[in-house]
Amino acid sequence: MSLEKFLHNLHFDIDKANQPNWEADWEDAPLAYKLYRGLPVVPLSTEVPLTLTGEESPARLDLNRIGHFLWYVFGFTQLSQSVFPMDSTEEDSYPLQSYRRFAPSGGALYPNELYVYLKVEGLRDGVYHYDAAHHSLVLLREGNFDSYIEKALGNRCDISSCFGVVFVSTMFWKNFFKYNNFAYRLQGLDAGVLIGQLMEVAKRFGFASGVYFQFLDTAINHLLGLSEQEESVYSVIPLSVEPTNWSTNGRDLYENVLSEELRQELPAIHPEHFERSLNVREYPMITAMNEASKLDSTWTFRVNEGRGIAECVDPGVVLPHIEPLSYDLAETCKNRFSPDIDFVLGMVSQQQLATLLLEATASFPYRNDLDEAYRSCFPRVTIYSCLYNVEGISNGAYYYDSKEHMLREICPGDHRLHLQTGMSLDNVNLLQVPLCLHVAGDKEFYKKELGYRGYRIQQMEAGMLVQRLLLAASALGMGGHPLLGFDANSSDELYKMDEQGKTSLIQIPIGLYRSRPWLRGSLHS
Repeated sequence: MSLEKFLHNLHFDIDKANQPNWEADWEDAPLAYKLYRGLPVVPLSTEVPLTLTGEESPARLDLNRIGHFLWYVFGFTQLSQSVFPMDSTEEDSYPLQSYRRFAPSGGALYPNELYVYLKVEGLRDGVYHYDAAHHSLVLLREGNFDSYIEKALGNRCDISSCFGVVFVSTMFWKNFFKYNNFAYRLQGLDAGVLIGQLMEVAKRFGFASGVYFQFLDTAINHLLGLSEQEESVYSVIPLSVEPTNWSTNGRDLYENVLSEELRQELPAIHPEHFERSLNVREYPMITAMNEASKLDSTWTFRVNEGRGIAECVDPGVVLPHIEPLSYDLAETCKNRFSPDIDFVLGMVSQQQLATLLLEATASFPYRNDLDEAYRSCFPRVTIYSCLYNVEGISNGAYYYDSKEHMLREICPGDHRLHLQTGMSLDNVNLLQVPLCLHVAGDKEFYKKELGYRGYRIQQMEAGMLVQRLLLAASALGMGGHPLLGFDANSSDELYKMDEQGKTSLIQIPIGLYRSRPWLRGSLHS
């Protein structure tokens, strides 16, 4: 199967993308976290702050502050235990126990890992893995790697002015064992959700951040000691507490840096990690996609000029003016919930809808290496919605015009049953959902400009916007459940997306919900 056909099937016909007769072997499932062996370990403080109410001014940076930051980004925050409902067809009902984090993940499998390059008080300079299971840092390489990382980014960031750099990676087997080739789509979305959580937490800690999607893959993976057949970095995120030289074009981009030459500057490391699965099966399409997406030369880095958004002439509903939503991020993360059978239909006010959409899109703009200038470009991912039982707004399908803060009507009517029939699983009753949102993006995922790397970048940006929506919904007392098991062709037709060259990337029902019968315990002191 060609890579082009694979990505098409991944989005529009998953059965053709997956290997036939695939069954997950849960007895041989991998761990949802990576465990290194035989390396120096630095424990982190578990006395995390219990509130995150606003942006903090930069303070003295030490190990405790870094530990608190990492815990809110990707630490284990909750232990939950639940059982199948009474009418379940499962013959042997038994408790389902899982460790949860503030950033959601498809099937709670968490295919991503966090690595950090740190230069802070109380810690040896070097590259570390964040061990979420033990809330600690594992030292992979000791030393100063400012110059190496700068070169791998095409000399587009002054790393010496940063106290740290975060690397978000994907371990392919961690969710391939369950989802087969569909894991490739999930991995990008999960990485994006994690990045979205990281950037929101960074704001509360007073850290400046930005995302590099383009870097020398092999050189960065070499720095971390990753096997590219098992795991690869998807994004690089510098962190600072002072002004940082950030450029999309680079100070010395005309000096081409080759990945293979750069990696020769550092000796190889092969840190040992524990793999619970005894039988790790092959995933040739995922490794092929990863290989096709790699960048080996800084001359291949591109700035995306964007295609803009076509002038919209559909009737508009002006949403009420609202003040920025002020909320405790810690409490909002703790209360975030993904309902399925727990949705209950209730009236949503215009104020709530306006707050949800504006809060998510206003917090979404971020520094990155694709746009010419920060906040100056149209977003590459946008929001469409099917509304029902919203105060003062007719039922129908709408496009959210974030520039004008208004809804553009596309197709009037109640579309809940239409969306329900497009779902591959009946795990959510959409008749109980007032807001069904769709994050949409370019149908060709900017392939001409970004190549196959454009697909995973698009999935990451969709995930980042999804996390903003979930946090805003939680702050408003509602729940959201991201879904990929929906008919993209059907929703695209409903929203007339073909005219815009777009497609639905993910579906998020949002609404009120009832409490679930489960046991939950927070994992902090």
